[in-house]
Amino acid sequence: MSRDMAGEPPVTAYRAVALQTACHAVNRAADSAASRDLIRAAIDRVREQITATKRFVGPGLRLVVLPEYLLTGHPIGEPFGEWCERAALAPGGPEYARLGEIARDAEVFLCVNGYELDEHFPGVYFQASVVFDPRGDVVLRYRRLNSMYAVTPHDLLTDYLSVYGEEALFPVARTEIGTLAAIASEEILFPEVARCLAMRGAEVFLHSSSEVCSALLSPKNVAKLARAVENGAYVVSANTAGLHGTGLPAESGDGGSQIVDHRGIVIAKAGQGESMAANAEVDLAALRRARRTPEMMNLLPRQRFELYAPSYAGTSFYPPNSVRPGETSRGHFATTQRDVIERLSAEGLI
Repeated sequence: MSRDMAGEPPVTAYRAVALQTACHAVNRAADSAASRDLIRAAIDRVREQITATKRFVGPGLRLVVLPEYLLTGHPIGEPFGEWCERAALAPGGPEYARLGEIARDAEVFLCVNGYELDEHFPGVYFQASVVFDPRGDVVLRYRRLNSMYAVTPHDLLTDYLSVYGEEALFPVARTEIGTLAAIASEEILFPEVARCLAMRGAEVFLHSSSEVCSALLSPKNVAKLARAVENGAYVVSANTAGLHGTGLPAESGDGGSQIVDHRGIVIAKAGQGESMAANAEVDLAALRRARRTPEMMNLLPRQRFELYAPSYAGTSFYPPNSVRPGETSRGHFATTQRDVIERLSAEGLI
C-alpha cells in the first residue's frame, strides 16, 4: 500500500471548510504603512478563526479555503503603482510567511487569495490564489487569467510564458489530500479554466470569491454546480462575510459559502455573517471510484477534445499581450472589451 509523505496511510476522506469571514478593505487607510497594519490585523483574525474552527470541527479538518482578496479588499480606481505599494504581497514576504505559519500550526492546507507582486513585471500586480501545505510551504500558486480591471498573465502572455512556461497557467498540486487546483472569483463562470485544470488531474477546486449572496440562483452558484458535474470534482467555495470600507453597503458580498461534491450536490452551505458552517467531508475514495466507473454521468473520460481543438486554435476574441507595464491605465480594459465587442459584432458573431 502506498503512503503519503508523512508515512501515514493515504487519505481517502477528510473535512474541508470554506471559511466565511469579513474583509476590511485598505482603500481608505492613510498611507501604505497603515494599509500594511490592516493586512497584519486581517492575518491575525484569520489565525484566530482557523484555530477555533479546527478545534470545533476536529482533527479531521485538513483544508481551509479563504475568500477572495480577504486581506485587502479590491482596488477602487487606485493606479497600479499605488495598489502595488498599498496592497500587493511579495512572494516570500512577511505576509506570506505569516500565512504559512498559520497553515503549519493548524496542520491544514490553506488557500488564500490576494494581490501579489512579481519581480519580472514591475509596476503591475496579479491576483493570485496561493496554497500552503501543513508544513507551511507553498505548494500551489495560481494567477487569475480572466479579470475585468486587472492585469492577468494573458495580458502579458508572450513575456509571461518566456519566464514561467505553459504549466504555470493551469497549475495543480498533487498532495496527500488529493490533486488541488484554484479558481479565482468570477473565473468559475469560465468553464475552460476548470476544464484545463481537470485535464491535469484536478480533483478539488478551491474557489475564493467575494460575491452577492441572494435567495435567487445566481450565475456563480449555477456555475459551481456545473463545474463540479462537468469535471467530477469537488468545489470548495468561500465567500466574504461582508466587505467593509469601500463605500458599498458592507453586506453586498456576504454569505453562501458552500461545498459542492463531485455529483454537483451542495453538501454544506453557510448563511450570512462570519461562519464556519460550510464544512463537510471530501470523500476522495468516492470521487475516484466515480471517475473510474464506466457510466453515462461520468463525463470527464467521455470528453472528445479533438473535436473542439480546431475551433479554439483558430479563434481569438479577447486579445493576448495587450498590456505594457507602466503604460496601461485601468480604462484600458473597458476599451479593449468594447473593441472586441465591435469587432465580433461586425463579423456577425454576436
